[in-house]
Amino acid sequence: MGRAFELRKGRKMKRWSAMAKTFTRIGKDIVMAIKDGGPNPDSNSRLRAVMQNAKAANMPKDNVERAIKKATDKDTANYKEVLFEGYAPHGIAVLLETATDNNNRTVANVRSAFNKCDGNLGTSGSVVFMFDHVCTFTLKKEDIDIDLEELELELIDFEVEEVFDDEEGIIIYAPFEQFGAIQTYFEENSTEILSSGFERIPTTTTKLNEEQQADVEKLLEKLEEDDDVQNVFHSMQM
Repeated sequence: MGRAFELRKGRKMKRWSAMAKTFTRIGKDIVMAIKDGGPNPDSNSRLRAVMQNAKAANMPKDNVERAIKKATDKDTANYKEVLFEGYAPHGIAVLLETATDNNNRTVANVRSAFNKCDGNLGTSGSVVFMFDHVCTFTLKKEDIDIDLEELELELIDFEVEEVFDDEEGIIIYAPFEQFGAIQTYFEENSTEILSSGFERIPTTTTKLNEEQQADVEKLLEKLEEDDDVQNVFHSMQM
């Protein structure tokens, strides 16, 4: 299996995917999608993708409706997507995706987390080149009536990098730029997309001992607790 498979396997053991944090993240995604393309999922592909993710995460209907109402309120400020880069202890590269309505607050919180955990907040471009930006889709297994090798060949024009079977469904990884084309392809072929999104996969990873891992985890957990942080990526081998 490739890097995406190993990344997914490692992340299943992480604690950051707690429901409260997941719902907060999806709620912000809904607001940003509606602000960007309107409240109609039929004409807003980004919103369609977020609604699929809400369903896959078992996000309560009330939470979804609350996020939609917030997004359509003219007084609600839009969230700005900001990327932060830095290093955790022991030379581990860290990349943060944030969604914030107050950049000064977010910068201060992120810098504080790095400083308190013996890390260093870097400048723009300091570590982003160490990660490949990819899109990912989880498909309903029942909709796939061919084996995975045939499916990968079928998707060759979309530059798909990995296809594998997971307990959640059939997982597909492809370059970031192919997201829209792949989403359209599956929708036109009546293949149910259970969830979709984006990942940043480290081009190389570093193996640490248990004590060193604990140092890095301390920073990662602190960053993940911040409400402005949407995703945390790193180069530590899981």
